[in-house]
Amino acid sequence: MLLPKRVKRRKVQRGRMKGIATRGNKVTYGEYGIMALEPAWITSNQIEAARIAMTRYIKRGGQVWIKIFPDKPVTQKPAETRMGSGKGAPEYWVAVVKPGRVMFEISGVEESLAKEAMRLASNKLPIKCKFVKKDEQDGDSNESH
Repeated sequence: MLLPKRVKRRKVQRGRMKGIATRGNKVTYGEYGIMALEPAWITSNQIEAARIAMTRYIKRGGQVWIKIFPDKPVTQKPAETRMGSGKGAPEYWVAVVKPGRVMFEISGVEESLAKEAMRLASNKLPIKCKFVKKDEQDGDSNESH
């Protein structure tokens, strides 16, 4: 399970997930990736489940990159606790994902294998995802100035 080694603040506010991802929205390391189409909090358990589903399907061939990291603590109060008495204790960690964010990348396998591995991984995630390739995105970023 992914979580930070140490953090500056133990409890953080919830925040908002408005807008689209401006960073991490291109396939950089691998050849193929899955892109988020909805905003969500992805828990460390969901990231791990998606990673396992991918690596099992490609049978340890190729290489997988996880481009999101759960660095936001989510607190919960115990069940049947009265209102008040402060904020709950941190229970689990989430990665804040906005639409357009490339979450996982893969290389070293053929496209059909990568597509199926990514489909299995996206079934483990709570949002709609899209399969993307590296060459599709480079057309708009290669402008000469």
